[in-house]
Amino acid sequence: MIKILMVASEAAPFAKTGGLADVVGSLPSALRELGCEVAVLIPRYKGVDLNSARRVYDSLPIWLGGVAYQCSLYQADAGLPFYLLDCPPLYDRPGFYGDAAADYPDNAVRFAVLCRAALAVARRVFRPNILHCHDWQTGLVPVYLRSVFALDPTFIGMKTLFTIHNLGYQGLFPPSVLPQIGLDRRVFHVDGLEFFGKVSFIKGGLIYSDALSTVSPTYALEIQTKEYGFGLDGVLGSRSSALHGILNGVDYSNWSPATDPYIKANYSIHDLSGKQRCKQDLLTEFGLPKAAMDRPLLGVVSRLTSQKGTELIVEIAPELALQDLYLVVLGAGDAEMEVSLRDVAAAYPGHIAVRFGYDEALAHKVEAGADIFLMPSQYEPCGLNQIYSLRYGTVPVVRATGGLDDTIEEGTGFKFREYSARALLAAIRAAATAFADGELWKAMMRRGMRKDFSWRVSAAKYLTVYNELLHGATAESFSGKQDQILSGG
Repeated sequence: MIKILMVASEAAPFAKTGGLADVVGSLPSALRELGCEVAVLIPRYKGVDLNSARRVYDSLPIWLGGVAYQCSLYQADAGLPFYLLDCPPLYDRPGFYGDAAADYPDNAVRFAVLCRAALAVARRVFRPNILHCHDWQTGLVPVYLRSVFALDPTFIGMKTLFTIHNLGYQGLFPPSVLPQIGLDRRVFHVDGLEFFGKVSFIKGGLIYSDALSTVSPTYALEIQTKEYGFGLDGVLGSRSSALHGILNGVDYSNWSPATDPYIKANYSIHDLSGKQRCKQDLLTEFGLPKAAMDRPLLGVVSRLTSQKGTELIVEIAPELALQDLYLVVLGAGDAEMEVSLRDVAAAYPGHIAVRFGYDEALAHKVEAGADIFLMPSQYEPCGLNQIYSLRYGTVPVVRATGGLDDTIEEGTGFKFREYSARALLAAIRAAATAFADGELWKAMMRRGMRKDFSWRVSAAKYLTVYNELLHGATAESFSGKQDQILSGG
């Protein structure tokens, strides 16, 4: 039996800011169904309730740079072991990564402690064959394993897989943090952690791990180009034989209109009538007029950042109102983006409504009540909301990048390639034209609802990678699509 310890900065339902948490919260169960034994380690943040958890390790001191960080370990009441690393001075704070003003200045130490704690858990609590690390916050796990603990017999034969969820977030810190995180300058060079004069946690994961993966086949190819590589395209190109693009799955037990407890009325591919009630409920929630029932209602649930294409939505807002289209937005992000959205909502109050923050129940209501879901991302490693939208019969309009390109096809949604307001608006107009033909629109809804992006297929692909790592099989090569993307075609 393969034993996997997943290490991440968040996992649903305990701590969530985005898709990373959904993946780490769902993939382990799918792997268990394939015969794997899986445990997960995340920090115990301020908002994580310990009332139903049990303390499994009273004292787990983590030494870094001559400082002992007093930690303990809890196991959450869940179907499989979710370990919560408790260290109040580091994690008992309002936010996971920072407050409203900025990232926490000691994030290097906070997540270095998580990485060293992962090895302590692997030694003392749950002994895995594979350490599966997620994003920059866990990039030092393979670094410690291959440097500080390189000669430790405890870890002989233990393999590492590092998954990139978003290459745009890299964990960059000044070289002065090296002593604080228990590393010397021997790892600070161009073939190590050095990245334009800074220490890069994500580069540690890319260089020192036995294998790499990312969250869609197209994104695996895109990050090997200058346009999407964020300065690491050369590193990723040199490791292309070890890089796997595995599309994220979704948990349909949480995202299905047939059973969703958050929405006004349940509905299915066989009976779509409840979707109209969900639309009316969403309009009421956002204070939009009943007249919108007969026109396309566009929905957005997103971080409000340039990566997500928020500025394109702001730019086309006047045109949406002019064409008698309606828009609801749920999200939080850059202050300037929030101000811009607030301004357009104030300018077009009968057509555009915005709610800032994240609300799980309202996110489900948007998926169920909107007719069209917008994801005009500048880049998108995988994306989950477009997959949720398909299941809810909410037709996606997406930019053809990363996982958006992999999951949306002609007949289930609308794609545009040029990153511009003009291209986005053209795709929305095409969707609005299709919406006017009721039977055509219902057929498109049903085609999307039939799509299956459950974790079953994706988990099987991860299992293949694990077996390759443990038994030395040759990594699978990319499809013929590689040459097209790497050449910019």
